[in-house]
Amino acid sequence: MSEEHDDLIRRVQSDPQFHDLVRRRARLAWFLSGLMIVIYFGFVLTIAYFPGLLSQSLAGGVTTVGIPVGIGVIVSAFVLTGIYVARANTTFDALTKEIIERQQG
Repeated sequence: MSEEHDDLIRRVQSDPQFHDLVRRRARLAWFLSGLMIVIYFGFVLTIAYFPGLLSQSLAGGVTTVGIPVGIGVIVSAFVLTGIYVARANTTFDALTKEIIERQQG
């Protein structure tokens, strides 16, 4: 069984569609990671260099502009993760299954 399994792995790894899948998945992961880094460091750098911007009162109350912006940074992490998971569970998993079935058959 192990030899069959190893052979299947070699066939899948040599499949051009598998290489395309790996490239697409990596491209999406890097894009979403880069976007999150820009969002996070944008927030941190705004706090560091423009503290007055985020410390302004929101509608005249005690809540500042920084509170909803900070919540937005946290929510964006969940949203970007959700985008990756949704794409992985639909497009990437379907392609993976197709590649494996083609190589087994």
